[in-house]
Amino acid sequence: MELTVVMPCLNEAETVETCVRKALACMRDHGIDGEVLIADNGSTDGSQQLARDAGARVVHVDAKGYGNALMGGIRAARGKYVIMGDADDSYDFTSLLPFVEQLRDGADLVMGNRFKGGIAPGAMPPLHRYLGNPVLSFIGRLFFPSAIGDFHCGLRGFRRDSILRLGLQTGGMEFASEMVVRSTLSGLDVREVPTTLSPDGRSRPPHLRSWRDGWRHLRFLLLYSPRWLFLIPGMILMTLGLVAGTALTFGPVYIGKLAFDVDTLVGASAAMVIGFQATLFAVFTKVYAAEEGFLPEDRRVRKLVDVVTLEKGLVVGGLLALAGLGGLAASLVHWQTRSFGTLIPSESLRLVVPSATALIMSFQTIFAALFVSILGIRRTKETPIDVAASAAEEAAEAVSREDGRAANRDEPAGSRGGAA
Repeated sequence: MELTVVMPCLNEAETVETCVRKALACMRDHGIDGEVLIADNGSTDGSQQLARDAGARVVHVDAKGYGNALMGGIRAARGKYVIMGDADDSYDFTSLLPFVEQLRDGADLVMGNRFKGGIAPGAMPPLHRYLGNPVLSFIGRLFFPSAIGDFHCGLRGFRRDSILRLGLQTGGMEFASEMVVRSTLSGLDVREVPTTLSPDGRSRPPHLRSWRDGWRHLRFLLLYSPRWLFLIPGMILMTLGLVAGTALTFGPVYIGKLAFDVDTLVGASAAMVIGFQATLFAVFTKVYAAEEGFLPEDRRVRKLVDVVTLEKGLVVGGLLALAGLGGLAASLVHWQTRSFGTLIPSESLRLVVPSATALIMSFQTIFAALFVSILGIRRTKETPIDVAASAAEEAAEAVSREDGRAANRDEPAGSRGGAA
């Protein structure tokens, strides 16, 4: 079978029959060998029987959520290709051929683009049309090497085997973003075709919750991009803290009538520490995600981990600790010159703050080196070839033992027990 059209369904009695008939008619008109599969997520309005009467196959998916329903449908699909779309009659199931043609041409994922195809009046709330979708799609293109203009279009087609290999995990509306992001990071052939969006045919409100689901999409994009979540903010904070801290260590800095002194030095120290910690978290996340298969392995991070060994990290941390302790010793000498009495903060803090910062960062470096070494421990993973080889060895040993027992049974009694 070439194509399965998967529709997630939760109480879509008003529209599911229409959607099924449109999809079947499209496949029939273009000679496509296919089926319509309804992934029902617990409908109580009779949607299941209406879909069957219209010619669809219905599977029940226990796990609640948009992503869970779709993954249940994708696993149950019989087609080489899958086209997914909502069962609310907002997408045009009579125009599936452009998706099929791109899939036949070798695409792994074909996204619809509603902004290029046309959005009918009233089909998309202004908040989604002018803020939510454009902003989240822009962030997706910024964070990941993707040219997709509509990250959240619900009508999309893909090779079933390609998407199943990705091991998609999210169960909610953010499933739409995960499919695009994981496909892009895995180097799949992702393309885009124009599609239209019409007002849905339901009398009830949609399942989508604008702010809740928008946040879930944004959260997913951030969590899958350690560079933008940790590395870039961390590097910016570290740079600002280092520049400001270095300048203020030697005395106040005046910009016009503004005077920056030791209070700003404390803030610069905090920026250094926070930025350094964020940068370390970027490395932790990349190493862990690559080891667990959430993200593809980054060769630059792997090279960094290979170069910056535990021993080197301990040496760097030790040197920072010595610098910090040396600065604290100098501050004690300074205090001694004051007969261990009251200090002038504008003088003493220029020694104490950089020294304390170096000491804090030394322990962060040592702990980070230890933690990255733990994350980098390679677990032995048994491949299918290993499993097959082990099974063959066990079978050979079993045959050998059986042959030995058979030989013992056939051996004459005299030869086994000696002369009678």
